[in-house]
Amino acid sequence: MRKRLLPIAILPLLYLMIITSTVQAAEITGCAFDEKVYTQGETGDVTVTVYNDQDTKIRVTELTAAINYYYTDENVYLQTFYSDEALPIEIQPGQLAELTISFSLPTNIAPGYIVAYVKAVTEQWHNESQSWYNSQHPTYYPILYVESPFKEQFEAEQWTNAQLQHQLQELEALNATTANIMYFLGLTTVIFAVVTMLLLLLTKRVRAITQPAP
Repeated sequence: MRKRLLPIAILPLLYLMIITSTVQAAEITGCAFDEKVYTQGETGDVTVTVYNDQDTKIRVTELTAAINYYYTDENVYLQTFYSDEALPIEIQPGQLAELTISFSLPTNIAPGYIVAYVKAVTEQWHNESQSWYNSQHPTYYPILYVESPFKEQFEAEQWTNAQLQHQLQELEALNATTANIMYFLGLTTVIFAVVTMLLLLLTKRVRAITQPAP
């Protein structure tokens, strides 16, 4: 008789285990970095939005952001950062919570795009048992961008080159104007000389015509 009752007693426990393992209680609807571009050694924040899509309250017990660092020497290092808020934090049905994770970048991190791995560990409240059960662990993969330390130097060189190019263009324009002026003065001088010669010739002819014969 006891052997027959044993499977019957285990059935509710199995049912509870199935419910616990299949609960879908939370969703990360967004991850936003506080900057669009980061530099080596800079600190920042990522804001994580956790939404409760169930009919009972949930709570976030852990929130992390893992970042794979590729150093300039091509070594790889994984670092995990934790939420700034004191957890757990409860979220009512149909509501959302914005949680912040602070992080810092190494001074020798390689520039480029880096995929972060954000994960929230949640639990869901069961009214029947008046207790919390493990729930879904939603994840998100935001991308941050680390700028090359040589960009400012490159931009400075570009600005200097642009200024030199502008000055060169101004000098070329000035030289062209000066050449045009010289050509104009030279042409004016030639014209003046020709006119002067013509006037002298005309003056001699007039004198020769008007001079009385002896």
